[in-house]
Amino acid sequence: MKHMKPICFLALLFLSAVFMNGAFGVELPDTPPAGRMAEYLKVFNSGDEATWRAFSTGDFWQREADSSIVEQRMGMFKTLYADLGGMDIVRLEESSHDKISLLCKARRSGAPFEYVLLMIETDSLEPYRVAGLNIRPGESPEYDLPEGKMSDDEMVAYLEDYLNKLTSEDKFSGTVLVARDDRVLFKKAYGTACKRYDVPNKIDTKFNLGSMNKMFTGVAIAQLAQQGKLSFDDPIIKHLPDYPNKEVAEKVTIHHLLTHTSGMGDYWEEIFAAKWWEIKTVQQIADLIADKPLEFEPGERFRYSNSGPIILGLIIEKLSGMSYYDYVKEYIYKPAGMVNSGCFEVDRPVPNLAIGYTKMNYNGEPDPDGQWYNNLFMHVVKGGPAGGGYSTVEDLFNFARALKSHKLLNKEYTELVTTGKVDMGPDMKYAYLFGDETANGQRIIGHSGGAPGINSRLELYLDSGYTVAVMANYDMAAETVNRKIKQLLTR
Repeated sequence: MKHMKPICFLALLFLSAVFMNGAFGVELPDTPPAGRMAEYLKVFNSGDEATWRAFSTGDFWQREADSSIVEQRMGMFKTLYADLGGMDIVRLEESSHDKISLLCKARRSGAPFEYVLLMIETDSLEPYRVAGLNIRPGESPEYDLPEGKMSDDEMVAYLEDYLNKLTSEDKFSGTVLVARDDRVLFKKAYGTACKRYDVPNKIDTKFNLGSMNKMFTGVAIAQLAQQGKLSFDDPIIKHLPDYPNKEVAEKVTIHHLLTHTSGMGDYWEEIFAAKWWEIKTVQQIADLIADKPLEFEPGERFRYSNSGPIILGLIIEKLSGMSYYDYVKEYIYKPAGMVNSGCFEVDRPVPNLAIGYTKMNYNGEPDPDGQWYNNLFMHVVKGGPAGGGYSTVEDLFNFARALKSHKLLNKEYTELVTTGKVDMGPDMKYAYLFGDETANGQRIIGHSGGAPGINSRLELYLDSGYTVAVMANYDMAAETVNRKIKQLLTR
């Protein structure tokens, strides 16, 4: 079985000239970011790998390109082009002296998402190299918000109409919860948990979290630090003296693992090359990556890693004397009141568990006919410290409440875990396995998760008191809905 590329969508969440203005049918402003944007679109739309490779090594980028960075950029070009088949500008969304954002439309019929938000941020000085490139699913202009700020009641009415329309067009299947402080404003389920038997989603349907399990791992590590059992500056070897890769064990600290600055990569190729249906423990995953070399020196830069949290899972097991799964159940799920959450083994019958659906085939490519596939053979059998568990929107709301009320960590450690440490892009930092974002002046913490047929997101609006939980069993469907809610809440 070929590798499914299960993080291709997630990668889109966390990553970017006057003389070109007429080339795209939309007038771009006379700014350095607009010039760079036109340059990027011309190269991307060429569809030519040689052009992409030359571009990936050029002076377009702020970061110098070693071989691993070039391959990352090439991988992104290939994945995006396979999905979109090129992009055409629909309209200018935002423009400033160092940033530009466009709404674009995919050229490929049946693309995983028809519209794309493309943003580029540049240095403030010549030659205005690109410091940030962000590409994420966009939305049809037909869903534009009405003018003016809405009351909570007006927002709920708009959201219900919006979700009904998305569902009727088969663009959303999942559950949504919006709360303000401790009061739930909106809570509803849409679509189907199982297409074969036409089973509807319910508000307590369990959806795959994707990478959102990382938040639980971050909290668990912080609990052990709060108890004095570890320090964030400890190297791996201090707690795992027998870890077989001595370079990793001696150089990489817990801080590096928590912030994706360890230099470790992912384990997808290894897990799908193994008997992946038998891998159900943290140690089994760790064994697959033990001999992998570092991709860069720890602390050198941010690179999203799924291998790092696996090592954190081993440390939790070593210091607690419990399995990772039992620890999280006892010290996170139980005190938070999360009664429907867990890393369930999906090769066994699990009540009220949603099946994920994707329009990617088993080669990790968009299906040319836009057919649905269930994703049971596209993800791990049992989730763990890096992701793949299950939860509900109500449980995620309970987790948010427990975090904010310091049931899981005291105030000092709660702030330490959720405060951004490493730049990810404009107005976004990564904390200790939490995202820390500023949107129109409002601070938002949380995490997302995504893979074929998997998409979930939890966001805590620290200034206004809102909590938003969206879970979906369609590609990128939760991201689309969450972005609309964010627009409503940060106007």
